[in-house]
Amino acid sequence: MRFRPLRSSPQIVRDDPPAIPAEMSAAVFDAVGDPGVLHPATIPTPSPVLSEVLVRVVAAGVNPIDAKTRAGGGVSGAITHYPSTLGFDFSGVVVQSPYEAHPFPVGTEVFGMVPFPRSGGTYAEYVVVPTLSVARKPVSLSHVEAAGVPLAALTAWGLVVETAHAHEGQRILIHAGSGGVGHFAVQLAAYFGAHVTATGSAANLGWLRELGASVVIDYATTRFEDVVGDVDVVIDLVGNVHDDTGTRSLTTLRPGGLYIPVPTGAWPEYADAAADAGVRTTSYKVIPDGGVLATIARLLESGAVQVYVDRVFPLADAAEAHRALERGHTRGKIVLSVGEA
Repeated sequence: MRFRPLRSSPQIVRDDPPAIPAEMSAAVFDAVGDPGVLHPATIPTPSPVLSEVLVRVVAAGVNPIDAKTRAGGGVSGAITHYPSTLGFDFSGVVVQSPYEAHPFPVGTEVFGMVPFPRSGGTYAEYVVVPTLSVARKPVSLSHVEAAGVPLAALTAWGLVVETAHAHEGQRILIHAGSGGVGHFAVQLAAYFGAHVTATGSAANLGWLRELGASVVIDYATTRFEDVVGDVDVVIDLVGNVHDDTGTRSLTTLRPGGLYIPVPTGAWPEYADAAADAGVRTTSYKVIPDGGVLATIARLLESGAVQVYVDRVFPLADAAEAHRALERGHTRGKIVLSVGEA
């Protein structure tokens, strides 16, 4: 497949960058708990090493892993000190680039993902990130839009392309197709020629069709296993967290089909049941990859894939952003506005 190259010239800010302050504003938490533990604070500005860049964050994505970590799950075990800062997604401008980080000189507009197992760090005015976890921001996207891409789109790419190996005529069922990861997964699966069935709420069914789903199912009124069967792959972004969606999904697969549960730590729960049902199951954990992110950027530039931002909150209202995320029914992504473009 051929992609047209990214236009890079408008992404360089030619003015001399401002001095980097010793301290920065951030949304932090001092102990795990409900969204109310998040609060604004002033903390030291980080410094990059030779393989990293310092990015002035314009916008930061909000993801379920952030809320899980804040509540004591997710990657909370990686937290070494408090106050701690959440956030893996960002879009912004490089303000410090040691000589080994030459692909992204000062002034380059970039987006990317802070790697696991760090507990995050993008809910702040500045973030340090390895150059291998960064790509140039698509020119056609705002920083708010770009901040909604990295973790969700990289996860969707890993599920659809690297694990399911989506191809022409393949039958894929995607649960929660209108969420952050889901709306990218539906688009990528359709882009690579798969026949996509997606579950979602009644309000999102029309939108799921626009994203590329051939069949859409209202999970509130229809048991998906009654209308779907013999699929090659199930990408399950719900699992058995709220009901038995994961267990029922195994019955929709053809013999030898592949079930991919995404909720954190879910895979072992289904191993025996999958074997009994004559299907396969595997886990997937996203890792930052600037090369894959650059490929996704080209798809975004071409219009083959789009990002949808549901709501934007100021950094100081990170707690409200988490409350909105945990209420569910988000269409696409929630993003924090951090600084000026």
